[in-house]
Amino acid sequence: KITQNCEWRLFQRPDDAIYPGFDKQTEEDLGGEHVFVSNFKPIYEEEMKDLTERVDFFEIFTDPMKQHMRRAIKEGGVNMCSAKPRIWQGQQTKNPRYLQVRPDVARPRDKYLAQLGTRLYRKIPATDPCVFPVAGVIGGRRNNPPDEIMTPAGEKLKIRPLCVFNPIHYQELPELFIDYVCSVTGKSPSTTGAGSEGALTKGPFNAINATADLNNALVSMILTGYGGFSSAAGYIGPNYKVDHDLSLLIPEVWCRMTAQERTPEWLIKNGELEKLEDFELDTPEGKQTVLASRLGYRITDKFVSHYFGRVFDNPAAAINEEMLKPESQSLEVYADGIGNLVDAERKSAENYFKDGTIRYACPPLQVVLHVMAYGHYKNKSIHDPEIRAMFTREAMLKSDWYRERLVTKQQRDTVLCMRNIKALEDFMSRPGYDVEAARLGIHTKLSEAQKELARVSSDTYLEELEGTLGADPIVFE
Repeated sequence: KITQNCEWRLFQRPDDAIYPGFDKQTEEDLGGEHVFVSNFKPIYEEEMKDLTERVDFFEIFTDPMKQHMRRAIKEGGVNMCSAKPRIWQGQQTKNPRYLQVRPDVARPRDKYLAQLGTRLYRKIPATDPCVFPVAGVIGGRRNNPPDEIMTPAGEKLKIRPLCVFNPIHYQELPELFIDYVCSVTGKSPSTTGAGSEGALTKGPFNAINATADLNNALVSMILTGYGGFSSAAGYIGPNYKVDHDLSLLIPEVWCRMTAQERTPEWLIKNGELEKLEDFELDTPEGKQTVLASRLGYRITDKFVSHYFGRVFDNPAAAINEEMLKPESQSLEVYADGIGNLVDAERKSAENYFKDGTIRYACPPLQVVLHVMAYGHYKNKSIHDPEIRAMFTREAMLKSDWYRERLVTKQQRDTVLCMRNIKALEDFMSRPGYDVEAARLGIHTKLSEAQKELARVSSDTYLEELEGTLGADPIVFE
């Protein structure tokens, strides 16, 4: 997979900018021109002057923000300071935002040098394109410790924990897709609490059944074989607040690993990933089964020593044993966090049974939804070898449901070609359109469309489609 970023500006939330001099990038961005900000305090000339005269505040800023504040005093009017978010309900908002010009656009020299270095390393001629294929797909998780928030009615609402993941987890497809379907997130400064969110769960953005998107995503994951890795943000266990530090660190670690080292099979074989198993916990209500296996695999101290050691001189000081095993911080919080995940997954999956869209799910997705909602599929657990075999590329390519996707794709391509041919023939048949048809080359286009129809209608085309996404056989009612 080769990607290209089509965004010019990135939507940023500079949490650490409230500490003068700490977030140097934000201060550089906000000290420049043509800046769009939201949820920052409007500061008038007199207050800005007071801020610059506070030595313990002003002198800590980096030069770009200092120059910006001095310029704001000189120019007058209303301005802002990176360390002064908007005041909301008597306190600073935790949701300041700004649009950052993409770094590779803002610093073209750095981009050029990076590409030149890659060309030299790969021995790519200057006339050939220098591409950067996707080497890993690592999702981010926002995790929170147990907490309480005050409701508008003045009542305390308990927030259950989600801080059960260590810095990096790997999940095989059944467990990974359980997470994807639910899209659960922890308590965040920009949300009101934990809940299922994400593009797949926001119905108004997509008028078709969610099963169509999920089917496509699952087929894509099975075909490409990407490892289902994820990194932690927010908290690791209830005691370690990491915010987005790990999110920024993981790419530094990943790019220093070879292609072989990034494969789950290699990491498991070498003891750098350990599998989590379900366990029993004694509670006042009796024994409770904690479905820790939903978390998949997690990195070990051997992974930290081997790969984080390529970034840090003393990796164990950055990632310690309590971070690798969050249950050692509090087994009660760990069990409740997993229970919180399982409850959210069950509620999310039950919707597919209530509205009847479960019948549009492909067989592997039906397995996922049944396990989420009821804990089993036809009385077989998610660990059953027969169930897990359904998520392999080999089994999918041989299945009838995947064949149906390819046939559906062929049928839709055939219908599209026939529609194109009819449109071209209708254009040519219009009185007085001969000259215009010749100018636009309609005869040539018609010939090409007829050849394309013959191609997509053939059995050979159906064979060519094998290994592709195909098309979801959506039923409109």
